[in-house]
Amino acid sequence: MERAMLGLSLLDKIPNVEIRNRTGITDIVQRAAALKWNWAGHICRREDGRWSRVILDWQPRTGHRSIGRPPARWRDDIVKAVGKNWMQLTSNKPRWRANEEALVQQWTEIG
Repeated sequence: MERAMLGLSLLDKIPNVEIRNRTGITDIVQRAAALKWNWAGHICRREDGRWSRVILDWQPRTGHRSIGRPPARWRDDIVKAVGKNWMQLTSNKPRWRANEEALVQQWTEIG
C-alpha cells in the first residue's frame, strides 16, 4: 500500500525501509508491541483487585494443561523479553518504560 501511495512499483528496486522512511507511517507490529507493553505495566500496577489483574496470576484448576504444544499466553512475550520477574519490574515505571524497546525489538524480529 505504501508503494502505491508513493507511485512506486517493485521494479523500482527501492527497499521497504526507505519507503517506510518516506511515508512516515509507523509499523503496526511495533505499535502493537508498544501498546501491549504499556497495558501490561498498567494492569500490574493496579492494587484494587479487578479481574484484569487477577487473571494474570490465574492457574488452571487441574494444575496442568492438556498434552501437546501449550497455547501461547498473553504474558509469554513479556516473560521472554525481560524474564519471570516482570511483574516486579512494573512497580518502577521509568525502568519499565526503558525495557519497552526489548519487547518491541523481539516482536519485530519474529515478524
